Amino acid sequence: MSELDNLLGKIRGCTLCNGVLPHSPRPICSLDNKSKILIVGQAPGKKAHDSGIPFDDNSGTRLRHWLGVSSDTFYDETKIGILPMGLCFPGYVNGADAPPRKECAPKWHPLLLQQIKPEFTIYIGRYAQQHYLPEYKTLTEAVKHSTSTHCVLPHPSGRNNRWLAKHPWFEQDALPELRTRVASILNLKV
Repeated sequence: MSELDNLLGKIRGCTLCNGVLPHSPRPICSLDNKSKILIVGQAPGKKAHDSGIPFDDNSGTRLRHWLGVSSDTFYDETKIGILPMGLCFPGYVNGADAPPRKECAPKWHPLLLQQIKPEFTIYIGRYAQQHYLPEYKTLTEAVKHSTSTHCVLPHPSGRNNRWLAKHPWFEQDALPELRTRVASILNLKV
């Protein structure tokens, strides 16, 4: 068993938030030490909690469309790794998913990031952006500043439709560039 497999086993058995979550802990991530792209998201939603599959909802469908990849490619851990800021479904606040639990990233991310070395990292949503790229004052500013090693995306939730309508450059300019970058890294046809 590799160090990463051992670590993933510990993560999947984590009960750090037991008693503060609305459900039993069910940490969800999808990683391989060969992952070429790493997606750092927010936290699993209720559907992902129930299925054990990250982005197993409409947000995942939109994200795969944004990246220009099939479900098979998206869920191939040697191609795309998925690491949420909070590894378990955090429940709801005012009808929306609650923020990710703050215990997960400090405990598990440094250990995982020692094991994987992706070519490109995609930070999804404000929580990931603020944790990893705090130099940007807003998510919009961060989304505008992609580099050869990372980019920031708004969360693909339908709750962000207003942001998308307000920033048409995202779909017109940023997404085609992202799809080209993803296709290049994964050796896919554009």
